[in-house]
Amino acid sequence: MPAKHQHFPEPAVGCCGKYFLFGFNVVFWVLGALFLAIGLWAWGEKGVLSNISALTDLGGLDPVWLFVVVGGVMSVLGFAGCIGALRENTFLLKFFSVFLGLIFFLELATGILAFVFKDWIRDQLNLFINNNVKAYRDDIDLQNLIDFAQEYWSCCGARGPNDWNLNIYFNCTDLNPSRERCGVPFSCCVRDPAEDVLNTQCGYDVRLKLELEQQGFIYTKGCVGQFEKWLQDNLILVAGVFMGVALLQIFGICLAQNLVSDIQAVKANW
Repeated sequence: MPAKHQHFPEPAVGCCGKYFLFGFNVVFWVLGALFLAIGLWAWGEKGVLSNISALTDLGGLDPVWLFVVVGGVMSVLGFAGCIGALRENTFLLKFFSVFLGLIFFLELATGILAFVFKDWIRDQLNLFINNNVKAYRDDIDLQNLIDFAQEYWSCCGARGPNDWNLNIYFNCTDLNPSRERCGVPFSCCVRDPAEDVLNTQCGYDVRLKLELEQQGFIYTKGCVGQFEKWLQDNLILVAGVFMGVALLQIFGICLAQNLVSDIQAVKANW
């Protein structure tokens, strides 16, 4: 009798992993494009797109950069993962996993360095905040970001209210003609719960008072110290968010590498 031929199943690309990676990256891609569009729209409203040199004129941080950079990175990663999975393109899938891996290791290295060099990080944060205090009136987005931070963390300046001497509108020099001289922004003020209308002039002349008197009108603690306290109070939440992001990145890398292995196995069988 003729010998029976055994048929072994040929390797195939796993559909579940392929379409899951595709769907995940479609969402990632759309979110990235949305962030990028918001950033470009904001720059367009501020006239930056018609005058690129305005990007270097601002002494502090332009918050729009965050939308543009994050949106750009998410769009590139989303495109690579989405098209790579759909078209079974190993180059795009490898690019996706390597790029995602680099971001993961950068985040890990940043976390370790921040823990080891806490004092240096604190000094750099003080310097960063003070540079933005100087540019407070130069950009409306930066102004809104500083006001939000000071209100949220109940703080004023990097180390305290006197950091506002760095700003030309709020410094206490005799040559300063501004009505805001020796004052602080309204976001430093202790809000009265019964106050329905925001008093944007509540910080005028407040630093002419004694420090003990100031405490009844404004927050006297610096934002760096308050931010550190907030981190300590919400350590579990912050750690949970970072762990969640890290697990998503590792899962995406593993999924992409598994798909690359399946594609290479199918090609090797041709």
